[in-house]
Amino acid sequence: MTIIKTIETERTFLRQLSTDDASDLYKINLDEDVLKYTGDKPFANEQAAFDFIQNYDQYKKHGVGRLAVIDKANYDFLGWCGLKYNEDIKEYDLGFRFFKKHWNHGLATETAIKCLDYGLNELCLKKIIARVRVENIASIRVLEKSGMTFKEPFLFDGSEGLIYEKHKL
Repeated sequence: MTIIKTIETERTFLRQLSTDDASDLYKINLDEDVLKYTGDKPFANEQAAFDFIQNYDQYKKHGVGRLAVIDKANYDFLGWCGLKYNEDIKEYDLGFRFFKKHWNHGLATETAIKCLDYGLNELCLKKIIARVRVENIASIRVLEKSGMTFKEPFLFDGSEGLIYEKHKL
């Protein structure tokens, strides 16, 4: 497995997901509000989350991946944020997901900014995109605060969606 260095923000550490995160990953995906705009389904059980992490190949294949967001103060798992490479369309995508109790504290913006910086400046990617449903106002704000700009509309699992992007300067 390719090891992605731990990334640090003011309040968090971002590190590769490990099978020790399976319980937290399972729990975060149980919340209907967390999954509301994603098109994802909850894991069937904790073992399914464990298997997902164990088989997650983004780190090894592409040197990027979704990263566990860990609170510096108490080492709690807050959620995840990071890049993913989509082989079908040859694009790097920013994504994030946090436990609801951590919403509206700036954590998604703080970690998204750091992941974009890491991708564009340390990995020298030319462009990173993000896809969001038009009704997901909170995530749109995160993308805009992170310096991403609207590119175009698209169809997101049968719903109206938006594509945002950020280019290397």
